[in-house]
Amino acid sequence: MFSVEVRDRIMIGHSLPDPFFGPAQNMHGATFVVDVAFFRETLNRQNVVVDIGAALDVLGKTLKPLNYQNLDALPQFAGVLTTTEFLCKHIFDAMAAAAKSGALGADGTGLAKIRVTLHETDLARASYESALA
Repeated sequence: MFSVEVRDRIMIGHSLPDPFFGPAQNMHGATFVVDVAFFRETLNRQNVVVDIGAALDVLGKTLKPLNYQNLDALPQFAGVLTTTEFLCKHIFDAMAAAAKSGALGADGTGLAKIRVTLHETDLARASYESALA
């Protein structure tokens, strides 16, 4: 399977109010490096997986509403534990919708799967990966 990966980053603030999270229950900040990998079985007519420029553009637009925000204050996350894993799925959903709508170019609809990885540090990261219908 072929893949192409693009990268961006976001800075957020949030809390994780559950004793499970120890000191992270309190407000804290995080800078995430965000990688999105696109997969397909065969290359398109231009011998690429997806238009990298379009992928970077869609990723930037997806992350912009989160960047420099307190996630606890955003209505779409009210009452949600905005863990790294949760954010991976949130970003995946936006990228999958972009692929299906053609925002990644005409060949975005031919993608087999997408993987979103958020790097919290050089020592810890989380991912969400799924096939596209």
